[in-house]
Amino acid sequence: MKVHQTDFSKGNVYRNIIEVSLPMTLAQLLNLLYNIVDRMYIGRIPGAGATALTGVGICFPVITMITAFTYLFGNGGSPLCAMELGRGNHEEAEKLMGNTFSMLLISSMILMAVSYLFYKPILYAFGASDVTFSYAGDYIKIYLIGTPFVMISLGLNPFINCQGFGNMGMMTVLIGAILNIILDPLFIFGMHMGVKGAALATILSQICSGIWVLRFLTGKRVTLRLNRATMKVEWKRVKDIMALGVSGFMMQFTNGLVQIFCNSTLHMYGGDIYVGVMTVLNSVRDIATMMVHGLTNGASPVMSFNYGEKAFGKVKQAIKFVTVVCFTYALFVWGIIKIAPGFFIRLFNSDSVLLEKGVPALHIYFFGFCFMALQFTGQAVFVALGKAKRATFFSIFRKVIIVVPLTILLPKVNGFGVDGVFWAEPISNLVGGCACFFTMLLTILPELREEKK
Repeated sequence: MKVHQTDFSKGNVYRNIIEVSLPMTLAQLLNLLYNIVDRMYIGRIPGAGATALTGVGICFPVITMITAFTYLFGNGGSPLCAMELGRGNHEEAEKLMGNTFSMLLISSMILMAVSYLFYKPILYAFGASDVTFSYAGDYIKIYLIGTPFVMISLGLNPFINCQGFGNMGMMTVLIGAILNIILDPLFIFGMHMGVKGAALATILSQICSGIWVLRFLTGKRVTLRLNRATMKVEWKRVKDIMALGVSGFMMQFTNGLVQIFCNSTLHMYGGDIYVGVMTVLNSVRDIATMMVHGLTNGASPVMSFNYGEKAFGKVKQAIKFVTVVCFTYALFVWGIIKIAPGFFIRLFNSDSVLLEKGVPALHIYFFGFCFMALQFTGQAVFVALGKAKRATFFSIFRKVIIVVPLTILLPKVNGFGVDGVFWAEPISNLVGGCACFFTMLLTILPELREEKK
């Protein structure tokens, strides 16, 4: 395979963003496809589809928490690495990558051990019932085995992208996605393993993705090479990585926190069926945010590199481009979901009760979805430019300060019940998204006035 490397210091900034983000978006699309297929298969397990889907949905907060620690190191180290590349400091960039790898490996072992010890009380606390626990337990016990590979694959892939190897970063995701799509029906139905088969297919796919990342980053084609000398943990460097990565960590951690509160509150007010509805809504949200994630992930290393090089005009162009594309796309997706909500529910399960409860919930949950694009854009800029404190604040603000209290309080107001849980999301998108985006404009743009000579 031909290895193309984008030089962020040359050419049109829009082209550079597209060169990195397009393969990432395509990879996200296939990655999303295998997640959808995974849940579609689980939702169609004979005699247990809706219950099995609900059980696996209860595992999502655990998976989200693992992803949070991945972002703490991977999304903290890669922007710093890109900035050092922009400054021409390759030695420091390699040390940042090596320290990130070490922290991913250490934290994955700790997370796997702790989760295995306490998975039963954790799943019940996250909304499992005696009916759904067996499915949730079967899934998470197998999934946790692959934790080190999941974290290495997801956490080190940004270091491929920040060197300009967008196509190779795409391959990391494609390998896992294609393998999972092939293995899912074989294990779930062919070998009659049910949710255990879905979990096994996922971890085998992630193991292959993790090996791919390690082989590429230790090979000869990269600008920065992962080697043993750079893996020695130096706490000052790790502190810098975590200081920037805490934003991505908080975004994922608070996502998990919201999922916990949503599942628990929905179980209280509506029972297992509404936990299943929320599982579907989270899956539809994954579909809806796919392109936004691909674009912001692609734009981040471009902004970081040019910020490190003090090419502030290109940074401003990148911000404008990402804002317009993300907002327009999110507005379009909201329209599609508004027109055909039943289609998105049926992707995962055709149960008439799930459809009846899910369509009104989908309309509420995605109301004003375009404002979520403002949150993504603001966060991406803060992280790419190393503004850790601001990025962290707005991660906490939208989820912890807005969503969690509303999730608890709205169901008690004016007979809202379960609808109150779903209304918490659009309210947070409007308030949190606007606050994050306009703060970014007011604080970042004045800093970008001085172009390098």
